[in-house]
Amino acid sequence: MIIFTTNFGDIEIELDSDKAPVSSKNFLKYCEDGFYDNTIFHRVIKGFMIQGGGFTAKMKEKPTDAPIVNEANRGLKNRIGTIAMARTDAPHSATAQFFINLEDNGFLDYTATTNQGWGYAVFGKVTAGMDVVNNIGNAMTTRVAGHDDVPMDPIVIQSVTIK
Repeated sequence: MIIFTTNFGDIEIELDSDKAPVSSKNFLKYCEDGFYDNTIFHRVIKGFMIQGGGFTAKMKEKPTDAPIVNEANRGLKNRIGTIAMARTDAPHSATAQFFINLEDNGFLDYTATTNQGWGYAVFGKVTAGMDVVNNIGNAMTTRVAGHDDVPMDPIVIQSVTIK
């Protein structure tokens, strides 16, 4: 279990290392290394998802390890409360950033081994603190340094605890 302590409250996450071993191991390593401490949820889209794990409160992107293989084809679905790897348009480009689904987002699921069909790899779920996730999802947003949907007031992952 992973606990994100944020300035909105705690979010507990359970990883699915059986169905998403590469993504889970990658995420756990970033947690163990303290990478997520003092990062923010930098992208919030009401009714869709909250994204974090890559930027400081000043919107400075943190350097990451190499990208990992996309495991979206292993059966886990982008449902409400699941956590998935964020990535660029390239299917196998996920590094440290992740998002938590605020709704069932089936259009993000794997459909084919094409750039458009790969989808976004789910690797766990929120087991406590979904009220915190939903409160974050309701944050007022703006545009900052070329990024849309940035919360007006920083939503900070203050620390990460592994249990």
